[in-house]
Amino acid sequence: MIDFIVDESSYMPDVVIRIRDVVKTLPLGKTAVHALRGVNLDVSAGELVSIVGPSGSGKSTLLGILGGLDNPTSGTVEIDGIDVSRMSEDQLTEIRNEKIGFIFQFFNLIPTLTALENVALPIQFARRTTYSPMRRAKELLALLGLSDRLHHRPSELSGGQQQRVAIARALANNPPLLLADEPTGNLDTESGQRVLDALHDIRRESGTTILLVTHDIELARRADRTLTLIDGVIVPED
Repeated sequence: MIDFIVDESSYMPDVVIRIRDVVKTLPLGKTAVHALRGVNLDVSAGELVSIVGPSGSGKSTLLGILGGLDNPTSGTVEIDGIDVSRMSEDQLTEIRNEKIGFIFQFFNLIPTLTALENVALPIQFARRTTYSPMRRAKELLALLGLSDRLHHRPSELSGGQQQRVAIARALANNPPLLLADEPTGNLDTESGQRVLDALHDIRRESGTTILLVTHDIELARRADRTLTLIDGVIVPED
């Protein structure tokens, strides 16, 4: 079993995501689209939270802001105790590399690299690392049941296998937060179930906080809690 890396000297807050009064306004010609309208959200360390809602409700916008891919128009966003709301692109790049793992619907693996090389790549770019990229990549792929697929390229893997490689890559630098955008949306039911099982195993083994956006009601039900986003606002839970 893989030993997840913990820096005991660093401060790990109980709340990994803290959002306060986040607004995102997008220009559309002479008008403005209010993608997010004052979102407030806390996600505790080790939680698995799903976000559901109709298309155009602001889910992808919220995920992009949480991942440091976009800045809010107003409001604050803290990731692992760090305010990322007004960081420069260079600062955000460092945060994304060290604090956040991304899992996408369409895998986004590099087609010319093997599974092992895809997972090792972000470790090689990390500014602070004390472990071997290839060794950690092997351990993560073994954790996800892919020890026999280390040297296969994405085109030689099934959709479910590619997504598990993508999960391993997202875990490469031991981030406290995983953000998943429709992680089973491009998979059949059986493959999607295996991916979801893998996410639960990771959360149980490492205490990683996971926030996922999904249209899959069954996937959402297996989360610790489900939040509904409608017209840029989180609907109060019952």
